[in-house]
Amino acid sequence: MLKTWLREPQRGPAQVLFPNAQGERLSVHGVQYLLNKHRVTASTPCPSLLHKRVTVHRLRHTMAMDLLQAGVDRSVIALWLGHERLETAQIYLEATLAMKEKALARASPPNGTPGRYKAGDRLLAFLNSL
Repeated sequence: MLKTWLREPQRGPAQVLFPNAQGERLSVHGVQYLLNKHRVTASTPCPSLLHKRVTVHRLRHTMAMDLLQAGVDRSVIALWLGHERLETAQIYLEATLAMKEKALARASPPNGTPGRYKAGDRLLAFLNSL
């Protein structure tokens, strides 16, 4: 698909892979505009999309988490995101609930029986009252 896109005539004097309407570099605001436009279009067959908040940041975060869950090294993800340092990419690499549960399942106490905590009625009532 990218090869087909590269065969398209350039829109402006600059050699830009994804140009805006004037042939200049597509800005983050331009990408956000396109995301909103296509989200609204996609909401016709899928009405729940109409009220979803789709942002460039959320797409980057989702891709980083998908790569992390697929076993891609954190340093590779940081490079893919365009970060110079691994610490900069940490915002995208927080562990998901499923990853945390998997880690907890591996860390059962010695001579203990693994299991899940079940909160009592009093605790649940207190939490519901908050």
